[in-house]
Amino acid sequence: MRYLLDTCTFLWVSQQPSMLSKAATAAINDLTNELFVSDVSIWEVALKHSAGKLPLPGIPRVWIPKKFAHHQFKSLSLDQGSIYRSGELPKIHHDPFDRLLAAQAIESGMTLLSPDTPLSALGASRVW
Repeated sequence: MRYLLDTCTFLWVSQQPSMLSKAATAAINDLTNELFVSDVSIWEVALKHSAGKLPLPGIPRVWIPKKFAHHQFKSLSLDQGSIYRSGELPKIHHDPFDRLLAAQAIESGMTLLSPDTPLSALGASRVW
């Protein structure tokens, strides 16, 4: 199965695995699953870190690639189809990062690993 990690899920796997649900932990630990982190999440982490809202043990440019390598995460690039889809989703959740992640999950046929229930209302398959 192919999973797209929500930004908070990526951060929790990397720093606070006890925050993960049992289902998320099982999906992450199943070696037959492919785990993706979107460029959208990298952007969100970089912006929040630079604004002083997200302390990290290193700068994002160095810390994030180390986490990708350690956990064998794959990168998911932001594509135009997902950008268009994010604007076509129901107007029930307005966070642009979440809308883009939901759109990417839908466009790529992935399931989101996220505690954020409004992502399901946007039409994305979600496990938590």
